[in-house]
This record gives sequence, structure tokens and C-alpha cells, in this order.
Amino acid sequence: MGQFRQISTFVEVVARGSLSAAARAEGIAPAMIGRRLDALEARLGVKLLQRTTRRLALTDEGAAFLEDCQRILAELEEAEAAVSERSAVATGHLLVSAPAGFGRHHVAPLLPSFLAEHRDVTVNLNLNDRVVDVVAEGVDIAVRIAGPVDSNLVGVKLADNRRVVVAAPAYLKRHGTPQSLEDLGRHNCLAISSEGSQRGWTFLEGARPVTLKVAGNMVCNDGEVLHDWALAGRGLAWRSMWEVGADIEAGRLVPVLERYAAPGNDIHALFAERRHLPLRIRLFVDFLRRAYAQPDYWRSARSE
Repeated sequence: MGQFRQISTFVEVVARGSLSAAARAEGIAPAMIGRRLDALEARLGVKLLQRTTRRLALTDEGAAFLEDCQRILAELEEAEAAVSERSAVATGHLLVSAPAGFGRHHVAPLLPSFLAEHRDVTVNLNLNDRVVDVVAEGVDIAVRIAGPVDSNLVGVKLADNRRVVVAAPAYLKRHGTPQSLEDLGRHNCLAISSEGSQRGWTFLEGARPVTLKVAGNMVCNDGEVLHDWALAGRGLAWRSMWEVGADIEAGRLVPVLERYAAPGNDIHALFAERRHLPLRIRLFVDFLRRAYAQPDYWRSARSE
């Protein structure tokens, strides 16, 4: 106990900039703080702080030791919080945002199980494809198919994801299987449109990302429509594995051009940076991560 108190006192003195400030925070005399530091330095056999009446300065040994002490104290705080949470009950309301297609098939079906485990939590699931302002709109958790771009947000990876070009077996039987990116020009490509312009398909050619504008007789701003068209044999579609994994497993769709697999476009949970994250948020993020980590989840999850 004495060793821990010496270490925490050392960290507190450095954080507050003086012995007197650390003493005031703890409600004890500055001399007591000084004795703890003296005892710590004597036990370690090194000088940690250069102390004068006007200033404190860390020695090289003190700076290195401070970094270790801060890490140890942070880990201890996390361990204590984890133990406390095992007996704590999550309460309150969660506002969750998710892309419409992904949320419909991979968030909404999981909510009943989560709420059955945490009966004092309520959830409002908001499905839309615009990028919500997490802070301004009071969103607790935003599920996104991409990492965080806002430095005010914390991102937790929920699952791997990649995009693949797929087609129905009937389409490939009629039109052949593309073997190279150049072959896409001879195929009917079902592309997604956004604000009147077509989004390109991104591949890796060697180590270089390549984005191609493809052509076809149908475009749509809704990914599920493209998915349905591909299942119906209307053409090639560039879709995420979360959407077509079960169809590939069942043989309804066939992946092509796999050696040009697109860069990762992983699934993340984003939330506002907070020192003490509410238990309901932590539990829901962990719940989604565990669900998506199940070996057969993406092969069996509903995608129709």
C-alpha cells in the first residue's frame, strides 16, 4: 500500500506541477508529500525530481519512470472498472445510427437479444445512409462501413469487411467470367449512383489502388436494389461481403476478379470521445463485436 501511494503521489505531483498543489488536492501537508517522494527515491536508488522552492523538473530517470507509472495506474483503473461493471446494471437510452442496408440486416435483428440481456436499456435505431453528426445530433453509437475521420470521435472496429465483384451463375454462363480489369468493359456492370454521378469501383492492381468507372444499362442509388439485380442475373455488382457473403456461401452469387480484391472497408462503431463512457454504450459495442466474430455469422446472417 505504501509503495502504491508513493507512486500515485509522484504522478500527482508532476501532473499538478508542485508539492503544495498535490497536497491541497489530497488535503494533507506538503511535508507529507515530500516525505513520500523522498521514500520513493530512496527505495529506487535514483533521483526522480529536481526540486527547488520555485520549480520541479523531471530527471531522465524520472521521465522514464513517469511513463511507466501512468500506464500502470491507467491499467489499474481499467481493471477496477471492469470488475465493478460485472455487477453493475446498464440503464438508460441508446440512440444508434447505422447505414440503412447494413442496419436492417445486421443491427436490427440483434437488438432483441441485447435488450433481453439488458432489460433496463431502451434503443432508438436510426437507419439512413447519410453521415450523421454524432456530437450535434446526440448519437450514442454510429455504425459505419469505414473508420473515423473526425478526431473528436472514437472508433472501435467491429468486423473485417471487403468488397467483391459478384454475379449470378446464370449471368456468367451467358456472358463469361471476367479475368482482368480490362474485361469489365465488356460486361454489364450494375453501379451505384450518388447525387447524379456514378461511384467508381476500387481495386488493387499490384499494390496500387485503381478506381474504375464502369458502364451498364442500370444504375441505382440503393445498394439493395443492385444486390437484387445481381441475384436476378442482370449483371456484375461490386458489393460488400456483409451483404453478399451468405449468397456466395449458398451459390446464388459467384465472386470474380478476386485477385484484384479492393482495400479493406471495415465496419466500425463510432462514438463521441468521453473519459467515462456509459456502461450501456460499452456493452452494446462489445455485444456487436462478439456477434460479428462468430465463425459462421457472415455465412448465415440474413442477406435477402
